[in-house]
Amino acid sequence: MSTSGPRWLTAQEQVIWRNFVTAWGGLLAAVDSQLQRDSGMPLAYYEILVQLSEAPGRALRMTQLAEASSSSKSRLSHAVTRLEERGWVRRTDCPTDRRGQIAQLTDQGFAALSAAAPGHVEQVRRVLFDSLTSEQLSELAGISEALLAATGGAVPGARTGDCLPEEEAS
Repeated sequence: MSTSGPRWLTAQEQVIWRNFVTAWGGLLAAVDSQLQRDSGMPLAYYEILVQLSEAPGRALRMTQLAEASSSSKSRLSHAVTRLEERGWVRRTDCPTDRRGQIAQLTDQGFAALSAAAPGHVEQVRRVLFDSLTSEQLSELAGISEALLAATGGAVPGARTGDCLPEEEAS
């Protein structure tokens, strides 16, 4: 058992940490605000629709969708229920595993995502890409990869294929 104490942040590290957290929160708030205002959906719903739109058959097992969207299973289940109410997502039982469920993007959901995407991309460009030089963007790419590796981040939308929607299962 180690008797050494915590590795406290230096004054410079505290400034970097706080600036990072504040900047990240501000970026997310700006993107979420634009989506809410222009498309009536929060960023979390948009990200779920994106994950589904990029998956084969526009469908993912709920556990995979939770991992890809960095949501808890209960938070994702609540969001998918709201998306079902809007007609944007349909939830079905997994044909090969009765305990599993599949979330599938509907045509109406794809249309909502397609309508929201141009404004969302413009906002992301405005608050992130336009404010950085090409050198800073390269640095950000490397930093992001290092942080993903340090936190065990996975490639979003990864799929094992163990439970496909019925039309793909055959």
